[in-house]
Amino acid sequence: MWLTRPLTEGSTRLFLGLLAAAMTAVVLMHLVFPEGHALHMSIYTVTLMGKYLCYALLAVAVDLVWGYLGILSLGHGAFFAVGGYAMGMYLMRQIGTRGEYGHPVLPDFMVFLNWDQLPWYWHGFDMAWFAFLMVLLAPAALAFVFGYLAFRSRVTGVYLSIMTQALTFALMLAFYRNEMGFGGNNGFTDFKDLLGFSLLTDGTRLGLFIATGVALAIGYVLCRAIVTSKLGRVSVACRDAEARTRFLGYRVERVQLFIFVVSAMLAGVAGALYVPQAGIINPNQFSPIFSIEIVLWVALGGRATLYGAVIGALVVNYAKSVFTGIMPEAWLFALGGLFVFVTVFLPKGIAGLLPKKKRPDDDDSDTTAQEATA
Repeated sequence: MWLTRPLTEGSTRLFLGLLAAAMTAVVLMHLVFPEGHALHMSIYTVTLMGKYLCYALLAVAVDLVWGYLGILSLGHGAFFAVGGYAMGMYLMRQIGTRGEYGHPVLPDFMVFLNWDQLPWYWHGFDMAWFAFLMVLLAPAALAFVFGYLAFRSRVTGVYLSIMTQALTFALMLAFYRNEMGFGGNNGFTDFKDLLGFSLLTDGTRLGLFIATGVALAIGYVLCRAIVTSKLGRVSVACRDAEARTRFLGYRVERVQLFIFVVSAMLAGVAGALYVPQAGIINPNQFSPIFSIEIVLWVALGGRATLYGAVIGALVVNYAKSVFTGIMPEAWLFALGGLFVFVTVFLPKGIAGLLPKKKRPDDDDSDTTAQEATA
């Protein structure tokens, strides 16, 4: 079966093994070693690692469309944020009478703004299955509508990148407005429970870290299954020779739309897992700067490798945590310097440092298009 094919690859098994080993080490360092021990990992650090894994899944989603489809999306932060807001709506509905105003139905910000009833699009988010379904369907619907209009019109290159950036910027402005019913500039916060488990306990936070690692593993395998299938070969052909691929009879816009929607759904899952660990979701997640930063993660790690996207997300966000603690004003300069260094000295990203024979993920761009269109 094509979904399980990546599990036979040495590179995929190596990635999953390293991920499982790292997750096991984090869990053991938190549970086994007592506080004050040199090897003890605090729950704060565990949560930080969980957020890094969310970013890694988001980077994999971007690499799927940029590395293998050739679409430079500068708006994937929008799908991440939409998934996060879907999860945030569920978490807000779980607060109930424990909110500051004690209203059994309306979230605190709606009571503060004198709303007298719950908006229609909030109904159903008191049920976990509905909220989790919306985590997938809301980003997918947004990506489908945008992608259908863009790909059907054959918008490509820098124009498509600008349109994706305009999309996330427009959504950011919309979500800042109080009348939209999403908390305005404050967004959602003060979460209490998830599936009946308190978000303030160490056990729940540890469980979220494990769930994020599992989601990253599933997302990685799914992406590998796509890129190693005939669909993946056709997508690379679209990337390298779109006109020729169309001439041979392939419906390029359908391939682009499918992979774009799958990527958006993965980004939405990453956002949904991020929100309970971060404890907040607000319109800043729609910021175009955030979407551009995601692209930098992929570029630094290594485009069209998937595992390189994971490496880039982890390295850059760890460096961000370090630099913002030491020199918060210099972080953007450090990020820019790192990007210039990798561009000049490591054009294939950090993943390019690995021996060629150990990089089965790296497709031969000179022959892939020919194989797909043969």
